[in-house]
This record gives sequence, structure tokens and C-alpha cells, in this order.
Amino acid sequence: MKKALFIIFTLFIVSQQLYGTHNRAGEITLRQLDEFTYEITITTFTYTLSQADRSSLEVQWGDNTVSSAQRTQIDRLQPKYTFYQKNSYVATHTFPGPGTYEIVVQDPNRNLGVKNIPNSVNVVFSIKTTITINPSIGQNSTPILLNNPIDKAALNQTFIHNPAAYDPDGDSISYKLTVCTEEDGKPIEDYELPEASDTLYIDPVTGDLVWKNPVETGIYNIAIDVEEWREGVKIGNIVRDMQIEVYETTNQKPEIDSLIDYCVEAGTEVEFEVVAKDVNFDSIEFEANGGPFAVDNSKAQFSIDNSSVTPGYSKGTFNWKTTCEHVRNQDYTVVFKALDNNPDLRLVDLSNVNIKVIGSAPDMPELSPASNSVTLIWNADPCTEVTGYKIYRKTSPIGYVPDSCVAGVPSSTGYNLIANIPERNNTLFVDDGNGNGLEQGAEYCYMITSIYPDGSESYPSEETCTELIAGMPALLKASVTEDDVSGTIDLRWARPAGLDTLPVTGPFEYRITRVPGVFEDGPEEQFIKTANSLDDTVFIDQDVNTVDPPLAHSYTVALYYENQPLSDTSKLETASSFYPDLTGNDNRITMNMRKDVPWINYDYTIYRQNQATGDFDSIAFTTNETYTDTDLKNGQEYCYRVKSTGWRSIEGKLYENTNMSHINCAIPEDNTPPCTPLLTGESVCDEFFNKLHWNFHSDTCFSDVSEYKMYYYETDSEDAPPADSFFFDNPYDTSYIDIRTEESLTGCYQIFAIDSFQNVSKPSVKLCLDECSNYILPNVFSPNNDGKNDVFIPQRTAYVEKVDFQVFNRWGMLVYQTDNPDIYWDGKIMNTDELVSPGVYYYICEVFEPRLGGIESYTLTGFIYVYSGNENNVTIEK
Repeated sequence: MKKALFIIFTLFIVSQQLYGTHNRAGEITLRQLDEFTYEITITTFTYTLSQADRSSLEVQWGDNTVSSAQRTQIDRLQPKYTFYQKNSYVATHTFPGPGTYEIVVQDPNRNLGVKNIPNSVNVVFSIKTTITINPSIGQNSTPILLNNPIDKAALNQTFIHNPAAYDPDGDSISYKLTVCTEEDGKPIEDYELPEASDTLYIDPVTGDLVWKNPVETGIYNIAIDVEEWREGVKIGNIVRDMQIEVYETTNQKPEIDSLIDYCVEAGTEVEFEVVAKDVNFDSIEFEANGGPFAVDNSKAQFSIDNSSVTPGYSKGTFNWKTTCEHVRNQDYTVVFKALDNNPDLRLVDLSNVNIKVIGSAPDMPELSPASNSVTLIWNADPCTEVTGYKIYRKTSPIGYVPDSCVAGVPSSTGYNLIANIPERNNTLFVDDGNGNGLEQGAEYCYMITSIYPDGSESYPSEETCTELIAGMPALLKASVTEDDVSGTIDLRWARPAGLDTLPVTGPFEYRITRVPGVFEDGPEEQFIKTANSLDDTVFIDQDVNTVDPPLAHSYTVALYYENQPLSDTSKLETASSFYPDLTGNDNRITMNMRKDVPWINYDYTIYRQNQATGDFDSIAFTTNETYTDTDLKNGQEYCYRVKSTGWRSIEGKLYENTNMSHINCAIPEDNTPPCTPLLTGESVCDEFFNKLHWNFHSDTCFSDVSEYKMYYYETDSEDAPPADSFFFDNPYDTSYIDIRTEESLTGCYQIFAIDSFQNVSKPSVKLCLDECSNYILPNVFSPNNDGKNDVFIPQRTAYVEKVDFQVFNRWGMLVYQTDNPDIYWDGKIMNTDELVSPGVYYYICEVFEPRLGGIESYTLTGFIYVYSGNENNVTIEK
């Protein structure tokens, strides 16, 4: 019981309200130091005339541990808030592992007279922040809030405040109003938002809190939930408690002239003027907060032009020299605050400016085309923060010029992302169509962007384009004319261009190289075809095995004279025979057109062997690179052949071709597992069972399921063996009640779908149920033997192994203690037959429960109101 001394002190403060009315506002922020270690900063705003002052605060870390944070700094909020101070407390904590943790700090008490918090002087002040620790999302620190949560408003005038949140990791931030909290971070009962003549809201994007208009003077507290998001997933939130004092005044707040947002290239200097005016001709003070002032290097500056300051007028200049260190996905927000110096009441106007910093475009790449690939080379981005590049490609140019606020390459341009380069100094990329080769006849265009640590992209490089180079000679045909172990392949090419003026008449040699396979390295075989004429451009490759793997063969052709190459051998083209690459599945066979050719195939005719006649019958025609033959019989072999029709253009001349494929066979069989079930469930704690439900993303999945198998695990450990298993032989029976009455409902489940061929689906996501920890203690009881609330017992004790329950009176004396989960306190001082006096008592209860990680404990604290005699008309707090 580490908290006993603190609690006794707390009880003393509760009994002496004068000493506990100092807490006005605050929040908790965290900075990640390593994988599981964080530095926490607790910021509170307190009233200095109160005799209560804390040199340290206790932190509930959300992992069943508590420790103390020491105050490291005090700032007096003068002159606007003469009797207020800002307190900063710092502590370091290492969490046990990945998870979501709610961190709570509480301190008695709130100040007297908060109009929207009933009996505020007796309500504990608490603030909380939630973080998610997940190595897969990377390092994460919470946003920091740069504007203080203490402000003043004028009756019947619009009030505006902005917390000026800045996230050092560049995560996105959203805002919403929530409920102020009390003990253990629980919402304050009967809390209400302040009344407005029009509306009270917070802009979820900008964070502007707008109150139109306060209708009653006084003190009000508002809670702002600052949520942090990464890639669309919420990874944490800060609940900031803010206090606003509303005064009656004839003063009118100053007004800041309208401002615009900016999108700038990194390295650009952003400079603009900010002007404020006051209709009462009060002098004006300017402040500016926001991300540009919080960056590590090249911070922004905001300077006041004192020569222009006159009553009712002030002008400041914002200046920020951006660098590539400032590039990120999220905008930087600057909040400008104009504060008048009215002797009656000082009022404020706010205005926000968003600044987006985008990385400079990489240099335009140099393109080196070959017959079926393009090599890109570019200079490394000089910004050392760059982590790599993205490469985009389309056919035919569009002359894209990016908008100043648009980074990357929008999909509307028709460009597709073809590569991610992971290193800044890796500045060479060969585009070969992902190993399939680029097709002749198109103009290939490219743009490149630089990538920054948060995934943001720079402006794109200039568009640059090229056409592929036709080889010399250019290949035109590679057709299987006889499919056999001693088959033939008809290879043809175009007469080499640019050789008519050679001072030789022949004989020439065409050297043909054959390699087994497509896009594969293998043993080369070379053939020499002596040609008395350059027009002798046909080679029939005979006695070649066209029916055994690897089926296809790839060819190159080079022109020689007297053993000297007359064509550039580094730019020789490759053309392969092609074959239908078959994959058998359930009652179907899927065909991929496997080939490497420098011409464009625009259609395919599919032939399937007739099992009765042995002939190949035409069954389909397609322009796609894949085809699926359906309604087949599992276990039966089917053989196919394909005819392709293609074309290419060489120096303005059109060449058309047809090519026959190899014959290939496959057997359809069901080797596809069923869909993965989607498992959900909940614990029905009062009735001692877990209720499981499962379904699929589509109703069509049910037709491929014959049974299910479910496993139960006692823990969530990845290597934990299953403790139980269940079979379900009805595919449409998708729920199960697992009764577990012994110790705990805590556990994890996984389910698999199985089809009639015993193919097993991927396992569902492991569903872990750890819900039944609802150990609730009442806040009142009346031990007067009238049969109503005579004994202090928990509202539920399911699955609690033991407790360490202690009750203290206001002087810190222990009056009762037990380890019985049912407690059964009859109101008597322990070891006596004497009832305690009516009044308020403080309890500490450490609860030990079986959880996924084993027996774990957590601590409950609170007050018990003991009534006796005729004071039994009480309500148990639910």
C-alpha cells in the first residue's frame, strides 16, 4: 500500500477545504525515450493565494503502478493572471510492453464556485492522457499544447481560444469537447457545458474553441480531447482541463485582420505581416505560438514593429526560414493572439495560419532506353533527411505542372507508382516491367519524388520521356510450329537497318543464341546461320524439345561479318516462344501468357484438346494476359494451346505476326483454402460464459465450408498451446457459448474454416476476452440493522481471487481491513464491537484478478459515506 501516506494527507485536505481549492487547469504530455520508456510532463495551473501547493504529484501509469513526479519549474502568469502559476512536474517510466495505457494524475481539489461543476470545491481535480505503445507504428510522443488553458471571456461577446497543439512526430491532430474528470479520471457526475446564447463548439480540425456567447459571469471549466492519429489510426489522446472566467465589461475585444494559409517549398522564407486593431483604442500586445516556434532548428520569429504601434493599432512580422528538416505531411499551425490592455478587462482575439512545407523536387532523371527496358539515373537529393524515392511511370506525356500545395504525383495524372527506392544514395533504377519486359511501341514517361521520414513526398521531378530502342536486328516471330520432344520453332527478324553502304557483299553470319526458359539464366546454345543476303531472316530451330520443362526457349540474333559483330551486342533483343502457364484450382484452370517478346500481342485464341478426338478446339478469344477456363471436372487432365496475334513498328514500317504456343496441361483440383472467418465475441460476466460469433466478409464463402475448428488459449502468448478445442460440422452454425465456471472467463480464441477437401483457412485474428474485471464498490452504506444497506459489499465479485481492502478515518487511522473479495464490513472498527461514527471514510482496495498475463492487481480508491439512525434514505452510486 504505497499510497497510504498520500491518502491520509488527502483526507486531511478533504476535511479542511480551505487548503484544497487551488487547481484550475492542466494536461499531461509524454515524450518517448526508447521502446517502452517515456518522460512525462504534468502541467497544472494553480491559484497562488491557496495554502495548498504541491512539490510532487502521484501518477497512475495505467499498468497497475504508481509513482511520484517532482516539480521542476514554476512560472508566474503575470501580468494578466496576477495570482496564478504554471507548475511543471516531470517523471520517467518504463511500461511493461506494448499496449494502451491511460495515465491519470489527480489532486484535491478544484476551486470553489465553478458554475458548471456541482459542488466543485469538493470535487477532485484530475487529468489524463492515453497512449498506445505498438512497435509497428514506430516512435511516438504526444502533441505539446503551446497556449495556456487559462483565459478570460466577456459576457455576451464571442470568445475564441486555441490550444496551439504541435505534434513533433508530424501526426495529425483532431479536437473535440469532452467531460471534465474527477477521482481516477472518471467523468464528473452532472457535469454540463457552459451555457451559450448561440453555441459552444470546437473546430475538429483547427482546434478553435468558440463560445457564442457567454450568458452568465463566473468561472467555468471545459475539457478538450486532443486526439492523435497516424495513417488513419488513433494512437493516443490528451484530455486537457481548461478554465475560463467570464466577466461583465464594456470593453470590446481587438480584431486581427484576415490572414491566408501558405504552401512553400523547403528552403523558402515565409514572411508576412499581422495587423490587429482595437475599437476602444486600447494598446495591443501580440503573441504567436505554434509548430514553427517549436521545431529544433531554424525556428520562426515574430517581431513587433514598435514604430507603427499606436493606440488601437499594432503590427507584427512573422518570419520563418524553412529547411528540408521541416518537411512533413501535416501542416504547421501558427496561432496569433492579440491582447488588449483595457483597464476593465483584457480581451483576446485569435487567428490561425497553416503552413505546409513540401520537399524540393529531385533532379529530372536521365533515361537510357534499351529494347525492353529503361534505365533511370538521377542525382541524390541534397537533403540528408530524405530516406528514399518513389518512381512513377505512364505511357505518353501530359506536361504535368504541380500545384504549390500538392506533393507527390496524384493518380489523376494517369501515372502509376512502379518502385520504392529505400535509400537516398541509391539513384539508379532499371524499369523492365517488373521482370516481364516493357513493350515496344509506347513512349514511356517518368517522374520521381523524394521521401521523408514520416512518409511525406516532395514535389515531383520534371516529366521526362523516351521510346524503347529497336534491336539490330529487330525480332518479329518465335512460333512453335511442331510441339514434340523433337519439335521446331520458327524464328524471324527484320533486315538490319543502316547497313546498306557496307563495302562488303557477304557472306554474313547471323549468330542465334538459345537459352531455355523465359527471363531465366541457363546454359546457352549457339547456332550460326550463314546468309548470302541480309534479307535471309528466317531460322527454323529443329530438333528442340518443346514439350518438357522449361517449355519455352529464348532467342537473340546478332549479325557478324568475318567474326566481327556488325550490330551492338549490348543492345540485342530477346524473343521467347510462349506457353500458357497453367494453375489448376477448384473446377477451373487459370492461364497466364508467359513470354518475353519485343512486340505487342493484342489478342489470344485459346485452344483446348478434345479428349475424344485428340484435336485442339478453339474455346475462347481474349485480349487479356490471363484467362480462366471454368466448369471443369476436378482430377481430370486438360491440355491447351494458344495462338497470339501481335505487331510492332520499326522505322515507320508495320510488322504483324502470329505465334503458336507450346502445349501445356494441368489438372483442376481444390487446393484453395476457404475464406478466413471473422471472429467476434463478448463475456457475459454475470452468467459465467463467453459468447462467440463468426462470419465471413461475403456470404459466398459459406458454400466452400464443411466445418469449423476453434481453439481456446488461456493466455495471449504467441507460443501458448491451446488448452481446449471445439468442432462445428454445420457451416451455417456461426455462434457458440463457452461456459467457464471455474476461475475466469479470461482467455483467447481462434477459429479455422475447413472445406470438404480438408483445405484449412488461415486462422482468424486471435480474439482475447478480458472483460470481467468489473469490481465495483458502493460509495455509501448504513450499518443500523434496519435491513437496508447494513453491510458494505461489492456490487460484483466475479473472478476476484483476493483483495487488500483498508478503510481510514479522516485522521488517517486504519479502522477496517480484509482480504475477503466480498468484504462484508458491518461498519464496526476491526477487532471491536464498536460502530464507526457517521461520516466520510477513505478506502484503498488492491484487487487481485486472473487476467491474460496471469494474476494481476489494480488499486481502487475512494470515499465511503457511513450513515446511521434515521439517515438511511441514501442512494447507492452505480
